[in-house]
Amino acid sequence: MLAGLPYDCGEGELLARWHRAKDLVHRYNNTPSTDREGLTGILRELLGGMGRNLWITAPFFCDYGENIFIGDNSEINHNCVFLDCNRITIGRNALIGPAVQIYAAFHPVRASERLREDHGEGGMVFCITQSAPVTIGDNAWIGGGTIILPGVTIGDNVTIGAGSVVTRSIPSDSLACGNPCVPVRSLK
Repeated sequence: MLAGLPYDCGEGELLARWHRAKDLVHRYNNTPSTDREGLTGILRELLGGMGRNLWITAPFFCDYGENIFIGDNSEINHNCVFLDCNRITIGRNALIGPAVQIYAAFHPVRASERLREDHGEGGMVFCITQSAPVTIGDNAWIGGGTIILPGVTIGDNVTIGAGSVVTRSIPSDSLACGNPCVPVRSLK
């Protein structure tokens, strides 16, 4: 999965990790926002790594959690979805707006390469999946409703306008927006 090769997300070990993350996310989303110690404890179990002063407003959703790494003083607003089938790295002092979706997973475009006829564990059919990492630099602000696709790197000191669809990497010190998201000016 992390190598970016096609894989079956219904495979036993991956499915067990997925269920573990769903249980932790459920606990997190149902813990009072005033219980900072409890919330931090759950995040330490869920995430691959986290810096100091991380704030994630519930509800928050992810696939595995263990592939998410977030730096110091970062804030993730509510209703964010991180499909962390590969590494999602977010730098220090990041602001991730509400309803941001970060996808490190994708499926083959051809149906014949994506679909399986056999049923995985539990009688569910899972599509063949691939993944690519997503990296967001230090001091980035990702506007609400933005979608970030697999393999994208967003540099340091970048602002992404609300509702953007980031299909390609964005260089540091840029204001970028749109669908597809493109740099519109330098912030140096």
